[in-house]
Amino acid sequence: MPYTETWDSLKRHRQPQWLDDGKWGIYFHWGPYSVPAFSNEWYPNNMYRGFVSPVWVHHVETYGALDEFGYKDFIPKFTAEKFDPDAWARLFKEAGASFAGPVAEHHDGFSMWDSKVNRWNAKAMGPKRDVVGEMERAIRKQGMRFICTFHHANLWYFYNHDPGLDTGDPRYADLYGKPHAATGGIGYSDPRLDRPDKGFNETWLAKLVEVIDAYKPDLIWFDFCLRRIHDKYKRKLAAYYYNKAEEWGTEVEIIYKDFNMPPGLGLLDYERGRADKLTHYKWITDTSMGRKSWSYIEREEYTPVPALVHAFIDRIAKNGYLLLNFGPKANGEIPQQVQDNFRALGKWIAVNEEAIFGTTPWVVAEEGPTRMAKDGGFNDDQDYTRPYTAEDIRFVTKGNALYAFALGWPAGGELTIKTLTAPPAPKDEFPEEPYLVEDSDIASVGLLGHDGELDWRITSHGLKVTLPQKKPCDHAFAFKISWT
Repeated sequence: MPYTETWDSLKRHRQPQWLDDGKWGIYFHWGPYSVPAFSNEWYPNNMYRGFVSPVWVHHVETYGALDEFGYKDFIPKFTAEKFDPDAWARLFKEAGASFAGPVAEHHDGFSMWDSKVNRWNAKAMGPKRDVVGEMERAIRKQGMRFICTFHHANLWYFYNHDPGLDTGDPRYADLYGKPHAATGGIGYSDPRLDRPDKGFNETWLAKLVEVIDAYKPDLIWFDFCLRRIHDKYKRKLAAYYYNKAEEWGTEVEIIYKDFNMPPGLGLLDYERGRADKLTHYKWITDTSMGRKSWSYIEREEYTPVPALVHAFIDRIAKNGYLLLNFGPKANGEIPQQVQDNFRALGKWIAVNEEAIFGTTPWVVAEEGPTRMAKDGGFNDDQDYTRPYTAEDIRFVTKGNALYAFALGWPAGGELTIKTLTAPPAPKDEFPEEPYLVEDSDIASVGLLGHDGELDWRITSHGLKVTLPQKKPCDHAFAFKISWT
């Protein structure tokens, strides 16, 4: 039965099994904002804020006054001459990702596909290439699913439309958005903020329909400002997309933030954060390898591989997934540190994939001293201020096995998993010395990447596992506990 444009009908949708099995993917912020390589991807917003903005100062000193060089003038410099979609897709596959794709349109109004709806697009100008289409073909060639992310709901609020700026010039309204008297200085959820008009909503939807029809994305991800799109257009979009998936004979998903769509319709996203405990609902994190920016900037600081691995494990143990971003250079090069991190991550995943893909959270997510201090978005800083230790363990399960990830190599040649603890003796409720329990439901213990079983014993203080002499990988270690 086809979906209708009502939330009760759309809530019949079910999450794809391939997403639950695949766990993580890659996307990238790339556009004209990559040319200045300064501050972050909000450069086009900040450059029009005047002397209060460091970006405005940088822009005027580097490119000249705004009436001489506006954001539109970065587009011819966005040449992407070294862009190689097949090489990019091979790197994503080597990293172990299950899905990948581009930011199809950011807040700036520039479409990265061959658009008939928006003349300001990457096929018509700048690179003069259909970036979305080329990446779609290259990614599918590698056997991965395809994601497109959309941030264009915020275009209504993104630019200062003051007269005298090119953003206020009617000739460029199809790039910068229609000049209007937006209410400034209040949050996006504040009811006093003006809402996009009918024409804006119709263009917002038309761009999405164009991408859905042309590229059949498996995932569509929305940024925060989806809350400001009128309800009926969100219903139209969801019904159109889910009905198209029925025609294609495939499973797709919509990803959104906060309560920008009703609960249960799609997948909840936490930006640069995650749940602090095991949840009864599925969720995903979008976060970036760059700690300062989502787009490429000079002198970026990149998340080290151990932190990427540990945060990924923490997510899948708590019923979450990962969408990891990076910023390519304007010429189409992927920064070397990004390439190195992806390859190191892929090397670790190759050893531990049995405990990642197709697994599900267990009844306990974690043990150890390092826990998230707060729940939700924008809490990734905890990964650097409170690093994980060998005592921190995260659990997932698959088939007849429990996988315990130790987020460090234990000292002393032995791992203790306190969650798997034998009951105390009837006459000794809190024994000081651990005692051995002969009757156990554990059949064997192994370590992924190591040949052969490990010696183990179950005691009143936990499961004690004797470690091999050599580590099978770096960063984190997956112990496979098989049940009887």
